[in-house]
Amino acid sequence: MEVKVQKLDKKALDKMGVFGWPVWEKEASKFDWHYDSIEECYFLDGAVTVKTKDGKSVKFGKGDFVTFPKGLACTWEISQPVRKHYNLK
Repeated sequence: MEVKVQKLDKKALDKMGVFGWPVWEKEASKFDWHYDSIEECYFLDGAVTVKTKDGKSVKFGKGDFVTFPKGLACTWEISQPVRKHYNLK
């Protein structure tokens, strides 16, 4: 399963309605997570490394649009506090 990281321009984000999505915030921390649905999110602040159960490591943060696939199990390592808009599909 692949975590997809993209750089989208404001026009694309506006078209998707990203700035109307709920906001999630989290302090620097480390925790395990499992995705029961597809999650799309746009990072307003922060720096994160996600490590998947198959050993892959993905880094992302402020300005990144990230898509997590349904069924993904991973560990989040937040090095800088996160604020993100998110949408569950």
